[in-house]
Amino acid sequence: MPRADLNDVQAFLAVAQERSFTKAAAKLGVSQSALSHTIRGLEARLGLRLLSRTTRSVSPTEAGERLLRAVGPHFVEIENSLAALSELREKPAGTIRITTGEHAAETILWPALAKLLPRYPDIKVELIVEYGLTDIVAERYDAGVRIGEQVAKDMIAVRIGPDLRMAVVGAPSYFEGRAKPKTPQDLTAHHCINIRLPTYGGLYAWEFEKRGRELKVRVDGQLVFNTSALRLNAVRAGLGLAYLPEDQVREALANGRLIRLLEDWCPPFSGYHLYYPSRRQMTPAFAVLVEALRHRR
Repeated sequence: MPRADLNDVQAFLAVAQERSFTKAAAKLGVSQSALSHTIRGLEARLGLRLLSRTTRSVSPTEAGERLLRAVGPHFVEIENSLAALSELREKPAGTIRITTGEHAAETILWPALAKLLPRYPDIKVELIVEYGLTDIVAERYDAGVRIGEQVAKDMIAVRIGPDLRMAVVGAPSYFEGRAKPKTPQDLTAHHCINIRLPTYGGLYAWEFEKRGRELKVRVDGQLVFNTSALRLNAVRAGLGLAYLPEDQVREALANGRLIRLLEDWCPPFSGYHLYYPSRRQMTPAFAVLVEALRHRR
């Protein structure tokens, strides 16, 4: 049977099953007039009337019923087989490249990936830790992870973590013979452990806020790093004060190895978001990853 006849038979089956040209046309994604023309053409070629039409209903004739019983089940089998093949095609697989900061990689991405990847052995993930706001399209990343307020407006952003909070901390040994800072401005008289971020064009200025008043303080000290882990080691050694994510120092604060300062100047702020271009075609593998990372309050 020519391909055109097969398409026309499929159109007939839709009308016969729906008992409506309107519903069948919507199901097939064609206009009602085009569908009527197709059925008339099929009937003309067969030399048989397949459908009885009234102003209120459509039903198969005797010939239409025989055709429906004869070929209908075969079309169902074909559709089921195609659906099974589609499931194989849509099996989550492939490599996903993500640019992220160190803290997000350790606290958000890695715990999620450790649970996800054993269940999907065909998914590969490449995490690149960097601190600049990378152009993910130009650099061929599938997605990036940044704090919510840093995500460009033309990107789709999915929240993947809770609100964050920073903490100014120092070791007890550092305060031997030193007064503790009472205001952010007092930090300029202390040894502080700096971090260099490409995003900010140099050394990061510590950011504070209290009752709507915002302050940025440029601190100084003997040490500059570009990773949180080294800053944490330095502050534990008593070499200065550090400005670190609260969750990173929570245990050290609880056991007294570090002392927290200026807590009332460090309010919570928007947490990490996964972002990707709005025009991106979401693959099954990427969809699985997004769902695994999505933050649920």
